[in-house]
Amino acid sequence: MNKNIVLIGFMGTGKTSTGKMVSMRLGCPFVDLDEYIESKSGMKIKDIFAKHGEAYFRELERKAVSEVSKRRNTVISTGGGTMKDSENATLLRKCGIVIALTADVDSILLRTQKREERPVLDAADKEAGDRREAIKRLLDSRKDIYAQADYTIDSSKLSPLQVTEEICRILKGEMI
Repeated sequence: MNKNIVLIGFMGTGKTSTGKMVSMRLGCPFVDLDEYIESKSGMKIKDIFAKHGEAYFRELERKAVSEVSKRRNTVISTGGGTMKDSENATLLRKCGIVIALTADVDSILLRTQKREERPVLDAADKEAGDRREAIKRLLDSRKDIYAQADYTIDSSKLSPLQVTEEICRILKGEMI
């Protein structure tokens, strides 16, 4: 494998759990972009948002993407909004095969029930007054971004292992 595997998609679609399994299957490193940012900054994502705001977080994210996109043979799991930044999207597309994980609103709602862990969704939830509606709005605002992926896998009814198997089938076809 000479390229990276870049997992994009909305929060709760399984990017991290699947990414870990794919990296184990392929015997290559795994980088969760949010964990990378937390490690570099010494702060949790929710605390970065609370103390410095989203714009500051997005700047840290841009720097992190610039750094990890220089790696090879790595599985990279991005944050739900990483690809909103065109510079991030360009770098990640250049360095690897981009696979979008999607899920239906009910699956995402179930997987993101815990409050105060997902700053963007929590803020949208407060604004909308309804978490389901907040998810719908955010998904709708990002659908064109996720549609730019090389491949898309709907994880709604699949386990992380099944998604991993599907990614491995894709990679065999790519012969990377």
